[in-house]
This record gives sequence, structure tokens and C-alpha cells, in this order.
Amino acid sequence: LCHDPELTPAGACRLCVVQIEGMRNLPPSCVTQATQGMVVHTQNEKVREARKTILELLVANHPLDCMTCQKMGGCSLAEYAYEYGVKGEKYQGEKRQLPIEDSNPYILRDLNKCILCGKCIATCEAVEERGIIGFAYRGFQAKVATFMDTDLKDSTCVYCNRCVAICPVGALIDRNTLGKGRAWEIRKEEVTCTFCESGCKFEINSRDGKVIGVTAKSASSGRPLCLKGRIGSDFRYNPERKEKPFINKDGEFVQITWAEFLGLGDIAEKLALLAE
Repeated sequence: LCHDPELTPAGACRLCVVQIEGMRNLPPSCVTQATQGMVVHTQNEKVREARKTILELLVANHPLDCMTCQKMGGCSLAEYAYEYGVKGEKYQGEKRQLPIEDSNPYILRDLNKCILCGKCIATCEAVEERGIIGFAYRGFQAKVATFMDTDLKDSTCVYCNRCVAICPVGALIDRNTLGKGRAWEIRKEEVTCTFCESGCKFEINSRDGKVIGVTAKSASSGRPLCLKGRIGSDFRYNPERKEKPFINKDGEFVQITWAEFLGLGDIAEKLALLAE
């Protein structure tokens, strides 16, 4: 749940525990260095029971509104819970009741669904001059927060949405895609942004031939996909975008050529007069 090929392994979720002969505990494989002659068991009964217990504890403090969750079909927690037969009935107790943050038009934050994997924090720290979020408080009150625990709109967040793209559950959602399609209905195509020289890579999300949003990807230069690139790309790759100019004549929009729109004919006439 906390693994990403672009990030340094953290061993936060413990779901990758394995049994190594000669060791008493079950170490997380992502942060355990392999040595010569090491014998590792990855799928025996002891390992699977440990993983199931970890999932039971995660689900015990997680909303079970999967039917209406925007992340349905793309939620890693739901996939592993299904694989290990976890139903969320083993451990009962108090659940977090945190307010849903929807004060900005770009990112919906529901920290009740956060599993504290730390991926959003790590990817935000990888962006130059950012790192606006981190772990706050302790124990049952622990959560991901901005400096002074303010809303994103009051922070220095540039809404690159890399944290949204990397979140394994429904804690962070791109508000532009809300209600526009499930994960299995969306087609993704990787493209390169051309709004500036940075050349950030991202994925165009489309459903039934219509662009419904973009997904940010990690950039080797450490730069995020900026807000201009995200919003502008929604327009640029929209099939309903008008590719030729129109002019209002007598209350009706009439298509004209780019030469007419730019007034190139008038410019040519003036240049001819100057030449004479």
C-alpha cells in the first residue's frame, strides 16, 4: 500500500511482511536488504495471517462506503481486502470523525479514509520548494496535515495533484472527476505538456471519447504538473474544442479562416502599399 517505484521505500503499511528463516519477527520486505543465502517465505500461512490482521486493523478504522466512493475500482485497500477475505467485522471500536475538506475547487480531502501510508507526503517533498504536508499529532489522532493544520487553500499548495494520483485509497480525490466515471470506464493516455519548456508528463483521462480530467505523473526534474498545465490540458484535448475561429455576424456565429481572424489580408495590403 505504501510502495511506489518513484519513492524511497518506507515500510509504513507493513503489508509486505515476509518470513525469513532465522528471524523471529516478520520484517517488511520493502526495507529489508537481501543477503547471500537468505531464505524468504512470501506466501505461507503465517505470513498471510499477519497480512490479514494488518488489513483487518486498517479496515476497522476506515469508512465502508465503497459503493459510492469515487475510488471504487482503483482502491488498493479494497483489492487487498478482497484478496485476503477481510470484511471489517473482526475489530470494532471508535472511528475517526474528521470533517471533509472541500474548501478548494481542485482537491477533495477525506482524511477519514486515509491509511497513513505517507505516499502523499513523500511525493510532495520531492517537488522543488514544496513539502507542504506532513504527519501531525499521534496515536489515534494522527493524520496528514499542512503547517498549522490549515486547509489546503490557506497553504502554499500549487494543486499539482501528484498526491491525488499516488493516493491508494479515496482520501484524496480530483474534484474535476467526481461523478464522471469509475476506474474501469476511464481510458488513460500519456502525453507531454507543452505549455512551457518543462515538458511535464501526465495522463489524459477520457470516457466515451470525452476528456474528463488529467492525472499528474512524477517528473524526473522534480517539477509538478502546474495548475495551468492541468486546466489548460482539459481544454486543449477536449474533442468539443473548436479548432477554427468563429465571428459573430448579425447575431449568428459564422466560421472564418485563420487568415481572416488574424487580419492577414489587411496586413498584406498595407505591406504592398509600403512597397510601392
